Amino acid sequence: MDTLTRYRNAIKQVIQEHARHKSALEGIRTEVVFDETNDHYALVKSGWHGMMRIEGQVIHIDIIDGKIWIQFDGTQDGVARELEALGISKQEIVLGFHSPAKRPFTEYAVG
Repeated sequence: MDTLTRYRNAIKQVIQEHARHKSALEGIRTEVVFDETNDHYALVKSGWHGMMRIEGQVIHIDIIDGKIWIQFDGTQDGVARELEALGISKQEIVLGFHSPAKRPFTEYAVG
C-alpha cells in the first residue's frame, strides 16, 4: 500500500471511530466529511438544541506535501496519538494548530 493510501485509511479510521460517539444534545448531527480529491477530512457537529445553534468542528485533518496536518483537534486524547497507534510516525504528522514557531518544540514534524 502506498503512503497516501495508508494516510487516507488511517485518517478515515480515526474520524469514523469518533463519529460513533453521538452528541449528548438532542437535535445535533454528527457529519463525517471526506474529500479525497483535495485530501481534506473532518468531523463536524451541527444542528439546533432548542433555540441554540450548534456548529463546530471536532476534527480537521489535511494531507499536505506528503504529511498529515492536524489542523484542529477537539478530542480528549488526541488524534496524533491515535494515528501513531495505527502506524503513522511522529515525523509524518504536523500539528498544524500550533504556530510554526512552536512546532520545533513538539515531537512532531514541523511542516
